Amino acid sequence: MTGSLAVDAVLVGVLGMLIGSFLNVVIHRLPRMMERQWAEECRQYGQDVGLLSSAALPEADNEPLSLSKPRSRCPSCGHAIRWYENIPVLSYLALRGRCAGCGTRISPRYPLVELATGALFYACALRWGWSLTTAAWCGFSAALVTLACIDWDTTLLPDDITLPLLWAGLLAAVLRWIEVQPVDAVIGAAAGYLSLWSVYWGFKLATGKEGMGYGDFKLFAALGAWFGWQALVPIILLASVIGAIVGIAMKLASTLREGKYVPFGPFLVGGGMAAMLWGPGRIMQAVFSVLGL
Repeated sequence: MTGSLAVDAVLVGVLGMLIGSFLNVVIHRLPRMMERQWAEECRQYGQDVGLLSSAALPEADNEPLSLSKPRSRCPSCGHAIRWYENIPVLSYLALRGRCAGCGTRISPRYPLVELATGALFYACALRWGWSLTTAAWCGFSAALVTLACIDWDTTLLPDDITLPLLWAGLLAAVLRWIEVQPVDAVIGAAAGYLSLWSVYWGFKLATGKEGMGYGDFKLFAALGAWFGWQALVPIILLASVIGAIVGIAMKLASTLREGKYVPFGPFLVGGGMAAMLWGPGRIMQAVFSVLGL
């Protein structure tokens, strides 16, 4: 590794931490924006079909909410976060993990998301240097970090992220930004979606219950687009094994949430990140090692 490449990778890693700070905003606000949109659609539908009068419906929340507005504030005291209190990782350490206004504890996940995004950007730059390939995989990494956190919190995998991720993978394959043949990317996207779709319906017909959501289908389709159909089996095997281990551990520790479920999206994300960093072949070796095969 040359000195120049190492410096470039560090700079890209710093950029990743800055983007990670923005991802924290997306993780927190996008589900709330979706819920507000759904509530407004239900409100409008109720009025249109005459099921409810406007007086019977709750007032809509008219406070503007987007990824840029309002300005970030402490949820406990409303303290507006100043720019020097929002420097990735450093501000958290300087504030000792507490709000500057009221002293309320700040979740350590904020700096962890920033560090994780920075580390993934650094790894991409170290592997591919200054290139469109690095830019593509950095975007892929940012999307996966966001999806994992949102799904863990809410069991939602927003179409606003999964669908652009799918199309970006197909486009990156066509433009030769990634080492996947376009035909493999297309087959991977279709196979990824249809495989989990089939599992979903098989489970539902057999038990009458839903074992996963449609967002999982779309995420797996996106991973198929980015890695090709050949990587789907290693990714799903790794996700299933790690998911089972985590689920069993949470059950033994009595930390499963209401409904006794664990979202599958974060483990698909883990499989996708492992495929990016080490390749599908090493994933299979790791899975066989865990299973003792």
